[in-house]
Amino acid sequence: MDQARSTISKIFNGEPHSYTRFNLTQNMEGDNSQVEMKLSSDMDEEAGENGVGHHHSHNSDRKPYVAQKFGRSPKNICFMAAATLLIFIIGYFIGYLVHQKKQVEAASYVSSSTPYEEYVPDERGAAPLMDWDDVKKLLSQKLSASNFETAFSEFSSVNHRAGSPGDETLANKVAKKFKEYGMNFWTDDYYIKVQDPPVSGFNKFVFKGQEERPDGFLSYSANGKVMGAIMYAHYGREVDFILLRDRNIHLTGRVVLVKAGQISFAEKVANAAKMNASAVLIYSDDNAIGDTTQLFGHVHLGSGDPYTPGFPSVNHTQFPPVQSSGLPKILAQTITAGMATRILTKLGGQTEPQEWGGSNKLGEESDVITVEVNNVLVEKRINNVFGVIKGFVDEDRYLVIGAQRDAWGPGFATSTVGTSVLVELARSISDMVKNDEFKPRRSIVFASWSAGEYGSVGATEWLEGYLSSLSMKAFSYINLDGVVSGRNGFKVAGSPLMYSVIEGALTEVKTQSSSGLSLLNQYGKGNWELNVMEPLKMENAAYPFLAFSGIPSVSFRFTSDNAEYPYFGTLLDTREKLNSATSHQVPQMAEIAAQFAGHMALRLVHDHLLEMDLTKYDRIIRSHVAQINGKVMAVQKS
Repeated sequence: MDQARSTISKIFNGEPHSYTRFNLTQNMEGDNSQVEMKLSSDMDEEAGENGVGHHHSHNSDRKPYVAQKFGRSPKNICFMAAATLLIFIIGYFIGYLVHQKKQVEAASYVSSSTPYEEYVPDERGAAPLMDWDDVKKLLSQKLSASNFETAFSEFSSVNHRAGSPGDETLANKVAKKFKEYGMNFWTDDYYIKVQDPPVSGFNKFVFKGQEERPDGFLSYSANGKVMGAIMYAHYGREVDFILLRDRNIHLTGRVVLVKAGQISFAEKVANAAKMNASAVLIYSDDNAIGDTTQLFGHVHLGSGDPYTPGFPSVNHTQFPPVQSSGLPKILAQTITAGMATRILTKLGGQTEPQEWGGSNKLGEESDVITVEVNNVLVEKRINNVFGVIKGFVDEDRYLVIGAQRDAWGPGFATSTVGTSVLVELARSISDMVKNDEFKPRRSIVFASWSAGEYGSVGATEWLEGYLSSLSMKAFSYINLDGVVSGRNGFKVAGSPLMYSVIEGALTEVKTQSSSGLSLLNQYGKGNWELNVMEPLKMENAAYPFLAFSGIPSVSFRFTSDNAEYPYFGTLLDTREKLNSATSHQVPQMAEIAAQFAGHMALRLVHDHLLEMDLTKYDRIIRSHVAQINGKVMAVQKS
């Protein structure tokens, strides 16, 4: 870890530091404010120990050495006055001569110039400005679908869960690529705690005398065994539980059965816990994945390692014995669609609300189920891989582009495509700098994160370790996770500050259609903010950058008619499944995704001024404040 911090410090002209207990203010830019204050006090103490301070405090009547050496005699006073006058006269003559020389040079320049010569501004210290159209053209020439085919083959892996040998192998491949491109690169290692399924035992539930043992699991669930009446609650949203409450249905101690989708697993469990449920069972009703497909995920309502909240999980570092408040207190387990069907067909009680659009029974007090979760807490070593293209003007200001590297299974849409886009962008932009005289004003950091499936752990640990530096130096984050899961829809989530950059990319990046329409024309449909933009969800890897560090962030994805890709969080996330969802256009869609991300990135590091939409940010804040005030007034009147 110290080696990684030292590498970062060298790249951004700082000094390396090690982590200290509960003190993470030292950063990779060499921000030593607290350390210098400490050293100052230490030197004062050392001075006292060496006798100087002690001598001064206990012998205050003794004159300083200078006063003893030069007494205040008339002779010495005259000598000092004469020396001062002589220095003043010498300085005056030097200044006079320099001023005369500048006047002669100026007159010579004016006499030799002609009125037709063009004035050339002095741009010392600035990068030679390349025309933006040339920058776009260069990026377009570097990216191609054939290159993505090669990248897919190189970064595909059947098993690369976080901390596994497969994950480490991919990390080494990414680092090798960064080195091959001539980039400064380094890795950060973390030792995180996660929950995995039991090795020797199993998780299970028993309903109506039938025992089921699902292989899927939800990391960070509470462990134990509970028994209670089962209750069907649709998607487990707050509005769903409100409908049940309005029917005078009490959920205290009950086991809740909900469908996957709409909100994250963690939010479903948190909503059930608010209603005093004892456990949550989650299944997928998407026919595409079949009746036997296992689901995987986590239920930490937050991001990062929940056992070291606010601190990076580095080795041999001591932390206060606290846990994240987002860890659930109730049991949570995924089950297959077939298991859920066998439960639903045996439920009695009321029919589900009409608003849910189904005919399932909600369940009654006699529908008792027993749920047992025996997940194990394990420590894993993960590593993030970084490569940097240094800016030519503001090299200590940087844009971060990141992609998740791990997955529960093959994870082709989850991580392989994003990692391939990340590496191809690194190759293209570094080649532009090396061979085409492109000189970005600001730096670009390319990051390959691990443990994304456990809740953006790798990215969040990095943020926690370098928070004081990143909040001042990093000005944007572009997320590449899940950028291709279809081809007929396009969605973007991001900070309002990024809206101008997003709109510019939508306008200038073209689709692969024969008509050559821009993304704005293809998907905007007259109102891109309404039809393209969506909220930034908590499970998105860009979320901690914005919410935890305050860094303007953006995430985007191609979808299938705005529908969710059903294979996320399963072992069926393969190239074949994504080919079906994109009509065998995965390389072409990845190329467009790289164009979109690259356009935003280059715009942010190329322009003299950052194109941040402060006006849009102001309007959105005012709109939300007005909504809050309206709700407050409504409550006061009622």
